[in-house]
Amino acid sequence: MNRTLPNGEDLPPVSLSAGRGLTKRIIPCLDIRDGRTVKGINFEDIRDAGDPVELAIAYSKKGADELVFLDITATIEKRKTLVELVKRIAANINIPFTVGGGISSVEDVAVLLQNGADKVSVNTSAFKNPVLLEQLSNQFGSQCVVLAIDTKKEADGEWYVYLNGGRTKTEMKTTDWAGQAVALGAGEILLTSMNNDGTKNGFALDITATLSRSLPVPVIASGGAGTMQHFKEVFETGNADAALAASIFHYKEIEIAALKKYLSDQLIRVRL
Repeated sequence: MNRTLPNGEDLPPVSLSAGRGLTKRIIPCLDIRDGRTVKGINFEDIRDAGDPVELAIAYSKKGADELVFLDITATIEKRKTLVELVKRIAANINIPFTVGGGISSVEDVAVLLQNGADKVSVNTSAFKNPVLLEQLSNQFGSQCVVLAIDTKKEADGEWYVYLNGGRTKTEMKTTDWAGQAVALGAGEILLTSMNNDGTKNGFALDITATLSRSLPVPVIASGGAGTMQHFKEVFETGNADAALAASIFHYKEIEIAALKKYLSDQLIRVRL
């Protein structure tokens, strides 16, 4: 599977997490709305968190392992990801950069990769058209394809997939969809617990551990980070390959360098 564009042009090699058992990754997330970084609680109560380019530069310098950019209203507003903003961010950072929001075709991905993205994140579009995962994997390589899953634990104790930025519940269980997606070509899972999102009460360890132990691809845990201990728990109990957070980094409640030192002291392998 070559990482090439439809016109045959080769793209530069990507630095990414290949396989399990490597160093654990710390990933800040930029949720973008109207060109600004925002953050909410349980996918609601959205507030401003700063300029995305400035934040991206700061995280790149402070030791973040990767960066995720999610245009959180692109799908709802039926428009494409903010390509110019992606280009500006990519020009100013030197770490792997994943972009998501409004991606629904091979052509969408080609444009983003041409403008500096290293990987793309697909969510609602992949659920509605699963063959998209196969198309993207065949065209660009599975290592380029991140499946984002917004999931919520319901009263029956099961975790279900939600679409459209957490607005639309499906009857699909998260474990079933993740397994299907990986079989189709998803090379990584970005798992966000809607129950935990923005609460700072810790990650959803149960569903994270279930996917991490059953899937052959890396799992990024997202939703609920509030303390350094939470990262330790999600790497040890949740068995996650990476942990993503937003507000605690945006508002400087936890510094990435200090977090990595803490994890290293706890004998968790990180890139210092």
